[in-house]
Amino acid sequence: MYKRLRDLREDKDLTQTDIAKILGMSQTGYSKYETGENDIPTQILIKLADFYDTSVDYILGRTNAINPYK
Repeated sequence: MYKRLRDLREDKDLTQTDIAKILGMSQTGYSKYETGENDIPTQILIKLADFYDTSVDYILGRTNAINPYK
């Protein structure tokens, strides 16, 4: 799951700081999500899925289909 977060971010050429600003948090806090040091709250997962136009299941590694549900 954590590698997918980083890959999604890097595919958009964004930094951790960029994503942290979108989420209204610190870069350090966001970094802990990408490294797996902290669990990601549900509301943050939903925001990330919406931002990346994918599903929460994709971010969590429950599917390999990157496209969101219809």
